Amino acid sequence: MQTPDRQPQGWTLDDWRDAYASERITPQILFEWLQGLRADDPAWIVLASDAQLGERLATLEAQLAAVGGVRSRLPLYGVPFAIKDNIDAAGWRTSAACPEFAYLAEEDATVVARLQAAGAVLVGKTNLDQFATGLVGTRSPFGAVPNAFDADYVSGGSSSGSASVVARGLVAFSLGTDTAGSGRVPAGFNNIVGLKPTKGWLSTHGLVPACRTLDCISVFALTVADAECVAEVAGGFDAADAYSRRNPGRAPVAIGARPRLAVPQSLEFFGDTANQAVFERALEHLAGLGAELVPIDFTPFRELAEQLYQGAWVAERTVALAGMLERAPQAINPVVRGIVANGLGYSACDAYRAEYRRAELARRIEQALEGFDALVVPTSPTLRTLAQMEAEPVLYNSQFGTYTNFTNLADLSALALPAGFRDDGLPAGITLIAPAWHDRALASLGKRWQASLGLPLGATGRPLAPAAAPTQAPGSVRVAVVGAHLTGMPLNAQLTTRDAVLVEQTLTAPTYRLHALPGSVPPKPGLARAAEGASIIVELWDIPLARFGEFVAEIPPPLGIGNLQLEDGRWVKGFICEPWALADAEDITAFGGWRAYIASRASA
Repeated sequence: MQTPDRQPQGWTLDDWRDAYASERITPQILFEWLQGLRADDPAWIVLASDAQLGERLATLEAQLAAVGGVRSRLPLYGVPFAIKDNIDAAGWRTSAACPEFAYLAEEDATVVARLQAAGAVLVGKTNLDQFATGLVGTRSPFGAVPNAFDADYVSGGSSSGSASVVARGLVAFSLGTDTAGSGRVPAGFNNIVGLKPTKGWLSTHGLVPACRTLDCISVFALTVADAECVAEVAGGFDAADAYSRRNPGRAPVAIGARPRLAVPQSLEFFGDTANQAVFERALEHLAGLGAELVPIDFTPFRELAEQLYQGAWVAERTVALAGMLERAPQAINPVVRGIVANGLGYSACDAYRAEYRRAELARRIEQALEGFDALVVPTSPTLRTLAQMEAEPVLYNSQFGTYTNFTNLADLSALALPAGFRDDGLPAGITLIAPAWHDRALASLGKRWQASLGLPLGATGRPLAPAAAPTQAPGSVRVAVVGAHLTGMPLNAQLTTRDAVLVEQTLTAPTYRLHALPGSVPPKPGLARAAEGASIIVELWDIPLARFGEFVAEIPPPLGIGNLQLEDGRWVKGFICEPWALADAEDITAFGGWRAYIASRASA
């Protein structure tokens, strides 16, 4: 048996990468790891067979050979993962937690294919609220999935199994789905991260639909960084999915040091003072991190959330299960059947009226969030025991969705984060919500939040590793500015109005000279590389890729954008000046930066 320094339970993506890079393990360890997983664990519906795993590892070996043995070209090389059993994997049965519905999938769902192309290894399919209808994790013939911290409590659903296996460290990440909160509520109940992407970013080709216009495939992980990495690998336009969308690349890719966050003016916890206390502490912690918290009217959010199950939108679930309702209604969980059958009472006219109302409320929500980096809410207002849920299966399910049900109807992105523990030792979470395509921005704040709390990972007891140095956000261009675009300077708005985010202040390599350009309005410097130079102060800004062209179009001659070397050896895009303009310019290199020069002029 391979004996790594420690068993891989609760390993993050970095842990797996480090272990493979140091050759402490090989993918063959997954055979032993798989044998340690219990088939009677209610979180699993099916585990990989030895034959399936062997075939996958043979393919993985061929993948590695195809990239010349360079593991970094397979960013998920040998990493075990799980998927909710309403997502297809070739050669695996898909049941959606209904044995009478089950079928053998002939091809991978797009997201599964992309993850395996990156080297990930599927080891099992997980339990769910049947047909992804519920936020509780108890509506399955395969059994209720208990909370990872206390088996008397619910795990949350519908992606109960996927959250549970991540929380206990049985896989590095998993896929769930989210229509009304199923990728967020189980994350909050189990102290893990739940990334609910913008609709259309992760393809739903190969997903058993719940509500096709609203469904999202979600990601569970122990850290925000891991969830973001998985989503970046799995995401992207897919012509096979009629609801797939291309990222326009215009949204902010990060949130600055002083985020402006909306908070519901009135909050409902349904008497759960333990959850309320965690949320109030979370708000205090956010304020301590520099966030500005602004109360807003939550009415349109609440009204839209109510539309999902209390109006004609439920008929979309009826459409998805029409065949089962006709062929084998008795095979459907009674609570699920009752919810879905309600859709038969609505007409096409009712559906259009519901869509008009959805659009009206979504517009009000869009306006309410203008000027904010995100909305912060409790992931769930309350947590219930299995016994309580059995007594009130519909009411308590509805309460769980108070702060989740509106999100997909309003075309928003969301990130569920661990927020700490209640007095009884159970976890509670917060969720950051923002407009579509703000996923990367939410992740940037989520990483800072998780690092600042330092909570243990899931239910593994393992500590969060120190945060890695920040890297350039995907979907952005990093630009070094040296003069009038610096923070507080006259042209800084050309960056901020394009949702650029300040990353850091740093220095160029010691090979540049700075000049004050005569007659420029507002005053501007010219930076040029020189044989004898010095390090000049610059600011680095990340600007959304699609806004970069607009920004460059406003730059007048003799300035332009080129490649600029920093003191630490990095190269970024940055302002450079044509040599012809420097002949009559004052050399101000000795000041070390534009601010010092401007200050000297002011004092003079």
